[in-house]
Amino acid sequence: MARDEEATGGRKPPSYGGEVNAFIVTTCIVAAFGGLIFGYDLGISGGVTSMDSFLMKFFPSVYRKEVADQNQNMYCKFDSHLLTLFTSSLYLSALVACMCASTITRKYGRKLSMLSGGLVFLAGAIINAAAVNVAMLIVGRLLLGVGVGFCNQSIPVYLSEIAPAKWRGAMNIGFQMMITIGILAANLVNYWTAKIESGNGWRISLGLAAVPALMITQVTGINVVMFYAPVLFKTLGLGQSASLMSSLITGFFNVVATFVSIYVADRFGRRSLFLEGGIQMIICQVVVGGMIAGSFGTSGTGQLSTAAAVLVVVFVTGFVMAFAWSWGPMGWLVPTEICPLELRSAGQAMNAGVNMFFTFVIGQFFLSLLCNLKFGLFFLFAAFVVVMTGFIYFFLPETRNVPIEDMGEVFRRHWFWQKYAAVDDDDNNKGGSAPRRSVELK
Repeated sequence: MARDEEATGGRKPPSYGGEVNAFIVTTCIVAAFGGLIFGYDLGISGGVTSMDSFLMKFFPSVYRKEVADQNQNMYCKFDSHLLTLFTSSLYLSALVACMCASTITRKYGRKLSMLSGGLVFLAGAIINAAAVNVAMLIVGRLLLGVGVGFCNQSIPVYLSEIAPAKWRGAMNIGFQMMITIGILAANLVNYWTAKIESGNGWRISLGLAAVPALMITQVTGINVVMFYAPVLFKTLGLGQSASLMSSLITGFFNVVATFVSIYVADRFGRRSLFLEGGIQMIICQVVVGGMIAGSFGTSGTGQLSTAAAVLVVVFVTGFVMAFAWSWGPMGWLVPTEICPLELRSAGQAMNAGVNMFFTFVIGQFFLSLLCNLKFGLFFLFAAFVVVMTGFIYFFLPETRNVPIEDMGEVFRRHWFWQKYAAVDDDDNNKGGSAPRRSVELK
């Protein structure tokens, strides 16, 4: 309680009657199902691009390069701009869609945005499953991106608005939970469909994306590691089945770690999760980069021993778990908490848009960066996490248990943001209810 009063300027936070009942819990669970859309796509794309049958049909040059010479540079086996375009095109359209969704969400409501996203995603899944050439794949991916953009913009806002302050962290993290479940489901599907002898398993993998889309339309979501994990493990010398199994393992622990965040987010606060997760991700990235450097050097022609391969999987899993209980769910939760009502839809659109933009950049250029920077790429990512963690330490105030209507006071009391945020009480507020506050930029 003392920490909560400190966050709101030394006074007891007002009560907004935030009681948890079956209706609120059910509504949050149903809305969070939209995370399955994003999660399934994150998990499915890397798996199908590691399937030989898929590469032979759509990217034969990549397949020939993969099987032609076993002594070639391991860093560059999958370096193909067309292949990365298949993966990253979704996030480019998602970037545009989430900006457009901001207006729809604000004017016509959160439900319409969620429903529209599910319908468009369904159309994209059907086109991808029926694809006969790369052009159809790209069109399908673009439609999937529109669905992802609409859902990622509207669902976190909706969850933060309907959840009581005391349980807002846990209920909003339900969206991230569904993302991780979608990733795990995709890994399971890929592991099964890769064994289909007809060579059409990739069609089932892509087509099953319609299932989460149908769920949200009826009842109305680290990215580079998740959607390139099978390709990364295969690059390091694991076979197709072993690489998909390794991805399945990381997907499982991704779900487990997200459950952890649901339990601790409203107990230990957002800052502690951000900081601990950041430190753990830095350590894991440095260790993985060092092990790859020791095994492949700069030539990329070495070999990863069985023990080293197991350790790589362990530390990649550690990285995924750190993200799953910290930066993953907190990245969706905190932006929806700190924006005032009149800016909340636009703020989440900006948050989702930046997410999609950098996911597109990394998705499009990751394999090329791996080919050129080699093991140094992991050290580069670790350096980014150092900067991000430092930003959290100095500039993010704690928002745990602070009513969403009272968030402006938190920033007015912060040593840095108080220079830019002015909080005004509504003197005309009647009826003895808690004063309303709004954040205005000076």
